Amino acid sequence: MKKAIVTGAGGGIGACITELAVNLGYRVAAIDVQPGSVNELADRLDNVIPLIADITDPESVREAFDVFGGVPDLLVNNAGLVRFGPLEDLSVQDFQDVVNVNLVGSFIVAKEAAARMKTAGSGAIVNITSMGGIHPAPGSGAYGATKSGLAQMTQLMSVEWGPYGIRVNAVAPGFIDAGMSAPFFRDQAVREQRGGGVPLRRLGTAEDVAKAVMFLASDDAAYISGQEIAIDGGVINSVLAQLPRERPAGQ
Repeated sequence: MKKAIVTGAGGGIGACITELAVNLGYRVAAIDVQPGSVNELADRLDNVIPLIADITDPESVREAFDVFGGVPDLLVNNAGLVRFGPLEDLSVQDFQDVVNVNLVGSFIVAKEAAARMKTAGSGAIVNITSMGGIHPAPGSGAYGATKSGLAQMTQLMSVEWGPYGIRVNAVAPGFIDAGMSAPFFRDQAVREQRGGGVPLRRLGTAEDVAKAVMFLASDDAAYISGQEIAIDGGVINSVLAQLPRERPAGQ
């Protein structure tokens, strides 16, 4: 049975990725800093091992990997943090907290996974970035900068670890009605406005992201590495479609 490790697995996108991985035959280490959520997930799903770890602490991460045991076939770096507010009002501590989880924490976990995958000569790592790391979102503080950094780190990991048979890719969710965005989309007016601005005319789901992650983990993606795939319904490319434009003369 293949083994997967999913961080931030206690809810939202992480829980959905964990469930899909189990359904595809993986034994999954569900890592979260909060015990309640991953314990509930393990009670609901077979082949889920709930593990509590602080991904910003290398020793905590190493202990979690040791408890799970063996070499993971897949790591999904999903754990993330956001502190909303204008940059001028953002405290240095809030900025550092987001950097430590989203960028440093993802590096710590990926480094631990890669060291073990190297011994097997194979493995897949999927980092969860964000549409906000491709285009800035006002009021999102350090979040976009960390996700942009994680996208660049994905490319570097793919170059340095590729010779050991380790593929590293990223998925960048757009307007996803799950996880940290779920409270935002409870407002029906916001749902309609955001969903209506997406070329596919709907918000994304956790399942949309999970399916992309598991595709990148599969043998069907065996020659894909160093890529970032936007799971956004086309919204990143639709800036000009949102702006009024006069027809050229004669048309």
